Amino acid sequence: MIEPSTVNVDAKLSLNKYDVDEEVAHIVLKDAAEAPGFDAEFDKLVIACPAGLYRRDENGTPSFDYAGCLECGTCRILCGQTILEKWAFPGPTKGVEYRWG
Repeated sequence: MIEPSTVNVDAKLSLNKYDVDEEVAHIVLKDAAEAPGFDAEFDKLVIACPAGLYRRDENGTPSFDYAGCLECGTCRILCGQTILEKWAFPGPTKGVEYRWG
């Protein structure tokens, strides 16, 4: 029988290299006032984003930072028609560079 193993996701993600485009965000959220159901949609992304880019602080205030994006498209698929203003791949030579080690 094969023994189950534990994977430390934070350790695996730390192997990746990011070249963040500080001038052009590749993911932009709509203003909460302009997006009906913003909170419910945002909470979907808090749960689903593998990089943990969507968060709520201790007061429940939402926060988002595209800098650690894995470019998986999960947020685009789940909420692309609701709370995302823009979703695109980063420009050439920008974004995540996967490393396996």
